[in-house]
Amino acid sequence: MSDKEIVVEGFGPFVVRVREGASQTRHEVTLASSAPLGVDPAALVRAAFAFLLDREPKEAILARFDLGMIPRFYPEFERELPRYLDKVG
Repeated sequence: MSDKEIVVEGFGPFVVRVREGASQTRHEVTLASSAPLGVDPAALVRAAFAFLLDREPKEAILARFDLGMIPRFYPEFERELPRYLDKVG
């Protein structure tokens, strides 16, 4: 994941751009549930993308989704999220 740049803009929906070399993807992400106390929502989105990019290519990430969908596909997401928040923090 380290060779990819994650840029998070806006707020509800967030616009996330993932850059890797000369290619880029764009995603719109909502956050239906609130972020954990003390966690910046943009940092939460960035951490979620870092998590996803460790598991799939940027092109495989949906163009529009709510962050709450991630545990449906990756049950370990909530358990591993604190580690990713520390990385992007």
